[in-house]
Amino acid sequence: MEELPVPHNIKISNITCDSFKISWDMDSKSKDRITHYFIDLNKKENKNSNKFKHKDVPTKLVAKAVPLPMTVRGHWFLSPRTEYTVAVQTASKQVDGDYVVSEWSEIIEFCTADYSKVHLTQLLEKAEVIAGRMLKLSVFYRNQHKEYFDYTREHHGNALQPSVKDNSGSHGSPISGKLEGIFFSCNTEFNTGKPPQDSPYGRYRFEIAAEKLFNPNTNLYFGDFYCMYTAYHYVILVIAPVGSPGDEFCKQRLPQLNIKDNKFLTCDEEDGVMVYHHAQDVILEVIYTDPVDLSLGTVAEITGHQLMSLSTANAKKDPSCKTCNISVGR
Repeated sequence: MEELPVPHNIKISNITCDSFKISWDMDSKSKDRITHYFIDLNKKENKNSNKFKHKDVPTKLVAKAVPLPMTVRGHWFLSPRTEYTVAVQTASKQVDGDYVVSEWSEIIEFCTADYSKVHLTQLLEKAEVIAGRMLKLSVFYRNQHKEYFDYTREHHGNALQPSVKDNSGSHGSPISGKLEGIFFSCNTEFNTGKPPQDSPYGRYRFEIAAEKLFNPNTNLYFGDFYCMYTAYHYVILVIAPVGSPGDEFCKQRLPQLNIKDNKFLTCDEEDGVMVYHHAQDVILEVIYTDPVDLSLGTVAEITGHQLMSLSTANAKKDPSCKTCNISVGR
């Protein structure tokens, strides 16, 4: 009996955060005997696993021999933005239920995609459920060490500079490692209506009037929703001046929010004055995408504690939380 053709020239296409299409070429000899495909998918760190498999051992996915390209989804919990390796065998199911298989193909590498706007809208809807009632705010603030502000004055002409967002939050977030911006907070204490005096990021605080950053000349986007194995949840929002590079980046990737009417952060005019509100029951992290001059606000030392346990730098999202995860790869 002739050996089954070995797949070659494997092509991966239509990659999403939790699916992909796969196709390959095969010699025509014995092609009509193929009844199934065996597909072996591994995260890239395990890329040598194929060499230990015998050719007669069924592998992770046994798929019927459908016309190519074949869509692969739902068989694994594929993670977004993760490098994988894939190899393929052709197989022929015998009368006794066993398989005759070809040799393994070459190993191909590919990377899954970020969350799409559809996935982010699912996250947005989950975040809206727990956002809570809205409280007034008047300032945005950024906590850092004294050296940070000294360096800004000396080396950046007194202007805070955007930097690339770290990898905290959802693994599939399209802003992680890509969007440049400056993190600000806006949450207030329920009893005082003012920013809390504690901070995980440093004892010095830059405060700026809300209207300087957030106004009808800016767009607001939903960026992420996550927790870090804790009872409280974080929502990342992006404020981008209309038409700026940050605005163009977000417009293509993130759900846009109505600045006057959303569940997280609003800006509206009442009696000729801009009035601002934020959600009470989530911790908002606001990314502003343009440089901000320190002269537009004030820098002062805070009186509270430096609570390092609240830091979200490169924080990993809890993949088991039912409140802030969606039903795609983690």
